[in-house]
Amino acid sequence: MISRLKTIKLDNIGMTASTLCAIHCAAVPVFFTSLPLVGLGFLANPWVEWIMIITALVVGISSIGNSYFKEHHRVLPLALLITGFLIIIIGHLFTKGWIEAVIVPVGGFTIALAHFINYKYAGTCRAGDNFFHIKHAHNHAHEHESHKAA
Repeated sequence: MISRLKTIKLDNIGMTASTLCAIHCAAVPVFFTSLPLVGLGFLANPWVEWIMIITALVVGISSIGNSYFKEHHRVLPLALLITGFLIIIIGHLFTKGWIEAVIVPVGGFTIALAHFINYKYAGTCRAGDNFFHIKHAHNHAHEHESHKAA
C-alpha cells in the first residue's frame, strides 16, 4: 500500500519527469547534430526514450492508479494518463520528423497534467465538490451548532 505522502512525491516526480520528457522530445530533433559535440549524443538514442517512457508509465500507474482506487475514485487523471501514453506511442511509432517533435511532447504534457490533476484530487476535501478545496479538518459538531442557531 502506497501512503498519501508517497503518492504526492510520485505525482511531483511524474509532473517533472513528464515535462522533461516533453522538452526532450521537442528539443532532440532540433539539436540532434550538436548533441555529440557536447557529449550528450546518448540522449538521441531510442533506448533512452523508451526507458523514459517506461519509467513514466511505472510512476504514473503507481501514483495515479493508487489514488484512483484508494482515494478519490475520479477517472480524469487516469484517462489523461492513458491518453498521454497513447499520444506518445502513436507519435513514436507512426510519425517521423517535425510531426513527431510536435505530437510526442503533447503526450508528455498530457501526462504531466494527469499528475497535476491527480495531485489536486488526492489533496481535496471530501466535504465539497470543489476542485481546489484543499483537504482540512472539519469540525462537524461546530457546523451542526451553527445550523441550529440559524
